Amino acid sequence: MRLAAVTVFVQRISTGFDMVPAAIIARKRDGHELSAEEIDAMIDGFLGGSVADYQMAAFAMAIVCRGMSRTETASLTSSMLNSGLLLPRVTDRPRVDKHSTGGLGDSTSLILAPLMACLEFDVPMLSGRGLGITGGTLDKLEAIEGYRCDLTRAEIAAQVDSIGCVITGTTPDIAPADRRLYALRDVTGTVESIPLITASIMSKKLAETLDALVLDVKFGSAAFMPELAQAESLAGSLIAIGQAVDLPTRVLLTSMEQPLGRMVGNACEVNEALEVLEGSTQSPLAQVTLALCSQLLLASGRSRDRAHAHTLLTNELNSGRPLRRFQQMVQAQNGIWRDRWPTAPAEPVLAEQAGYVSAIDGRRLGHAVIELGGGRKALGQPIDHRVGLEMLVRLGDAVSPGQPLVRIMAQRGPALEIAQRLVQQAISISPSGISQQPLIRTL
Repeated sequence: MRLAAVTVFVQRISTGFDMVPAAIIARKRDGHELSAEEIDAMIDGFLGGSVADYQMAAFAMAIVCRGMSRTETASLTSSMLNSGLLLPRVTDRPRVDKHSTGGLGDSTSLILAPLMACLEFDVPMLSGRGLGITGGTLDKLEAIEGYRCDLTRAEIAAQVDSIGCVITGTTPDIAPADRRLYALRDVTGTVESIPLITASIMSKKLAETLDALVLDVKFGSAAFMPELAQAESLAGSLIAIGQAVDLPTRVLLTSMEQPLGRMVGNACEVNEALEVLEGSTQSPLAQVTLALCSQLLLASGRSRDRAHAHTLLTNELNSGRPLRRFQQMVQAQNGIWRDRWPTAPAEPVLAEQAGYVSAIDGRRLGHAVIELGGGRKALGQPIDHRVGLEMLVRLGDAVSPGQPLVRIMAQRGPALEIAQRLVQQAISISPSGISQQPLIRTL
């Protein structure tokens, strides 16, 4: 991507007059389209302290209720990007990244970054923490003792230069507006907004100065966008921002009617990612990861078609090099390497009747993990990385009474009892089977 395109995108013209936050919030609440200058005033004021957290929360809620036009969304993205600096380019290798809109059991980032680095791509992945029911990539990686998620721009550049991949949080000087708003949204009920999601994702990704970007937009009960139509709308919004700056942007729509991986929770998801990096390519987690990597190979011109891309990727996974590259990344970021990371003791949840698994309520599963301490109920709350769920059944599976459906990894106590009830309620068993829906769709 040409850096000049980003530079033009973030330019602003000063209007020379003060804008009162309450008036801007009221205009958005009443359904008016905001100017770029009004949006800038809110973002600049939020960072400068003249717009309080409660005012920004009200502004975000107004956006949730009233939405934003494509022009407003582009202005919000631009303002958040322009609040900080860009990552420098340090090599001649093509630079790529991916982003997932969040779903249970999604550890694709941990696999994609080292895999693409082994194919001579740079992957400077700036990730976030959990929002709502879904775990964040940084929360997963912090299950690794010592792993640093707070690298500086200089440290990011040096690591990309040396091993080709890094997964860290945004630095204080990269999209700082998103950093603050991201944390606020998690605890104010303003997560599920297409403009806010778009601006959050794209402000960070544009700061990475990429050559290609792939986006995994999820739909279903375990995703922020339950309905396919919502996911398609978000995908269109994200692509529009990519087109505005001439960034090749690909999107996959993936089903989250059940957790993507077998594991849900921080340490256990890292462990499952290791299984894929060791060459296990048949699971839904592996299939989605390979599909995302294929899109990057196609967008960059490295592969001529999906079959060629898939062969290249599976051969690379089977070589063992991506696992070693992941280990290099972990150790470069001060993580203590283990073959597997520890999880809490497991307690099974048993089927109460015979039949077929007809539905899996991802929200109840996500809330079960939060009750166990694997997610946050309040801003800044610490996380117990050892807790989680192991899914023993998938949609359509036949089950018998007393069969284990899920293993809950947690210490015994009141939280475990709540989680057991939520998990039992989350899995519906019906007398007859169901038709399977595609895991991956293209826009």
